[in-house]
Amino acid sequence: MRAYTPKDDVQAKAYYTDRFYVSPQVPKQKPESDEVFNADLEAIKAKFEVTDAYIQVEQLVIYINANDIYGVLELMRDELEYTQLSEMSAIDWLAKGNKFEIFYQMLSMNKRKRIRVKYFIENGQAVDSVEKLFRSADWSEREMFDMFGIEANGHPFMKRILMPYDWQGFPLLKTYPLQGDEFAAWYEVDKIYGKEARDIIGPELRDTAKVDRYDSERFARLGHEVPKGTKITGNEPKNEQNYQEDDGVFMIKKFDKKDSVVIDDPQR
Repeated sequence: MRAYTPKDDVQAKAYYTDRFYVSPQVPKQKPESDEVFNADLEAIKAKFEVTDAYIQVEQLVIYINANDIYGVLELMRDELEYTQLSEMSAIDWLAKGNKFEIFYQMLSMNKRKRIRVKYFIENGQAVDSVEKLFRSADWSEREMFDMFGIEANGHPFMKRILMPYDWQGFPLLKTYPLQGDEFAAWYEVDKIYGKEARDIIGPELRDTAKVDRYDSERFARLGHEVPKGTKITGNEPKNEQNYQEDDGVFMIKKFDKKDSVVIDDPQR
């Protein structure tokens, strides 16, 4: 087995992007600029502490204390008509302050409004499950645990949902290598064939950005395809792309790539 290498700064070494880049923020407006949002915010403030609030991209964003999340969402559902939890997950800010930012996207069909509820937790801290309030939180909380390692207290089945139950590591952490770590490289080889087959089979290649110009089996040589097993010389003639079979289709005009037109007008 390959020697373990630290992965604390592996994303900073990514060869094609900076995973720690933070995009510029779009303009923010005060909650008072929207009558509906301002009334909803005041109703929440009457019972819970709101540490920050603003309108951004026509949505109200509020920051609360982590231990108030169940009560806030219950208030929004029962009194403020925000009856749908359309999304929830986490944002990895571990490199900045060793914290996660948890968000809940709430929708009111009656008001045609969206409110995003947010709070911060420390690394290793659990959140309170809201699955009993919104069934949509069931899989979302499991996915958050699966991808970030954040547990939800009170969840009826706090297990991984996308990765195998025995998977090691959390793929959406910014310190997780894009192509997987040593465990990922050998997982299926060990599962299917056993560790004794590692020297014969070799590790899995999980870097989806890698393109092998000599790969004739996965369409990496579009326009220069050759039969499997053919020796690649680099002088293969270019194959013209056809949209139909040689004989065409009955009652359908035969298309030719040279006659194709790129439409620049999106309203056309």
